[in-house]
Amino acid sequence: MLNNITLKNLKIGAKFNLLLILVFIVSILGSGVALSSVLQGRAQNEVASQAQILIEMVNAVRNYTQNRIDPLLEPRLDTNPSFMPEVVPTFSSKEVFENFRKKPEYKNFFHKDATLNPTNLADKADNFEAELVKRFRNEANTLEITGFRNLPEGEVFYIAQPLKITLQKCLRCHSTPDRAPKSQLATYGSENGFGWQLNQIVSAQIISIPSEDIFANARRTWILIMVLLIAIFGIILFLINFLIKKAVIQRIKRIEKIAQKVSTGDMTADFEEISNDEIGGLAEAFNRMKASLRIALELLNNQS
Repeated sequence: MLNNITLKNLKIGAKFNLLLILVFIVSILGSGVALSSVLQGRAQNEVASQAQILIEMVNAVRNYTQNRIDPLLEPRLDTNPSFMPEVVPTFSSKEVFENFRKKPEYKNFFHKDATLNPTNLADKADNFEAELVKRFRNEANTLEITGFRNLPEGEVFYIAQPLKITLQKCLRCHSTPDRAPKSQLATYGSENGFGWQLNQIVSAQIISIPSEDIFANARRTWILIMVLLIAIFGIILFLINFLIKKAVIQRIKRIEKIAQKVSTGDMTADFEEISNDEIGGLAEAFNRMKASLRIALELLNNQS
């Protein structure tokens, strides 16, 4: 009840401004939510695209090593005094990626073949990575897992794919120690990296992309656009308010003042409106009413 009384007591300009402000607030909130969703989606697509490109690059290096380097170096595994890691596709992809990370802008990009039972303990999966490997093993149709993870370097977006033993020759180094090259045993020992089986998923290939900067850029873009939208809405609000005041409220106020003069008996006051719009029609109606009122008063005076 109090709100109704308050609204009734407001002038037209105040009511119109209140309506515009409400529309302004709703529009800004709706635009802000929609824009935030779009920018967040674009930022996530950007990091996912970067991760996908890197994982394809790593796979290309892995395939090159397996098809071109491995046949050249494998015969020397038994005769060489030390193990040649270049024969291992995982080693090659890791070395290429480490060279890639030497540039400062890529230092927080990470690649790892996270393995449950690796020959090189540097590839040992942590608890989070081990869960990914187990999920790939338990979900045969899952070929890729993506998400976000917090590392000491900051939040990263990761993309993981399963690594399966598909070639029989890989088991030479990973089935039993007695089948492994002597150079491998001399370098890594006989405790780790054995017991693998054909068609078994042993690792999760993981690429991690720093996401904080990309999402921070999205937030800055959101703030910039929202400030711009607020400024545009503010200018529109000011212009509409100015036009309403000039084209409507001031003309109504003039008619109101003249009507008050006529109501006190001043028949010389005219409702001057040259426009043909609704307010101009209202002024003409008041002029006709004033003329009718003058005629009625003259008739009363004559009769008296």
